[in-house]
Amino acid sequence: MKIVVLDGYTENPGDLSWDSLGALGDLTVYDRTPKEQVIERIGDAEAVYVNKVPIDRKVMDKCPSIRFIGVLATGYNVIDVEAAREKGIVVCNVPTYGTLSVAQYAIALLLELCHHAGEHSACVKAGEWTKNEDWCFWKYPLIELSGKKMGIIGFGRIGQMTGRLAAAFGMEVLAFDSHPAADMKIEGCRYAALDEVIESADVISLHCPLFPETREIINKETISRMKEGVMIINTSRGPLICEKDLADALKSGKVAGAAVDVVSVEPVQEINPLLKAPNIIITPHIAWAPKESRQRLMDVAVGNLKAYLAGAPVNVVNR
Repeated sequence: MKIVVLDGYTENPGDLSWDSLGALGDLTVYDRTPKEQVIERIGDAEAVYVNKVPIDRKVMDKCPSIRFIGVLATGYNVIDVEAAREKGIVVCNVPTYGTLSVAQYAIALLLELCHHAGEHSACVKAGEWTKNEDWCFWKYPLIELSGKKMGIIGFGRIGQMTGRLAAAFGMEVLAFDSHPAADMKIEGCRYAALDEVIESADVISLHCPLFPETREIINKETISRMKEGVMIINTSRGPLICEKDLADALKSGKVAGAAVDVVSVEPVQEINPLLKAPNIIITPHIAWAPKESRQRLMDVAVGNLKAYLAGAPVNVVNR
């Protein structure tokens, strides 16, 4: 079997091994593939792995040997799954690899908003502490989380893990999910209506998928109903936030601080209004990327192809 990975660099920049995938066939790995070279590089491969390279109907028409598409991610919107279904191509994703890493990162962003540890360290290295009259100083308000309310929108695996971590800091966790689990029993967490989450939370953390009903769920209207000085965290999908409305709310002080690992267009564009907003942390979509998380992704991605070859495919998104 010929196997091709079209954009493997972000999954494995050199600290992991493709050997387990290579053991399943004749493997070719490309770090990146420009759109105009997709068809050529797939050629007569039967198994194709992608992260962000689109595979549409045209590509499938031009590459009739494709039998399996493995997505090196949870989201699979880069694949025309309907066309794949029509052609009998199995499309598999990796649904659960990043739970621990993304939840940890959401809390890391929150702690940075509360303490600005990185910026205070930079001030010390710039000599500000050495020249200071007092034995300590701070340039931002310092915030204690205990007793505050964490609102989590989207209470799947990552949302629940984030809730557990927030509760460990003494926060009261209010969770909204369109499909609440009847057996959810996490100490310090309870389900709440979306309105209650929006109106009463001191911190709102987004962990929901991007659907038409969740697109720009954070907008001028919902922000207007939030507490003064609310903080907003997004490690899920950039378009969950209307970025102009969030930028305006940061400028007015309605939102005291925000931290996002995702934006509406990635890489971030120079015209993105969040780049010039005050009191915001923007990181380059790395919540998922610790080595441990990427190894889990690799293991599941390889397991998906093994299961397909054994005639019992798993994690199929286009049945």
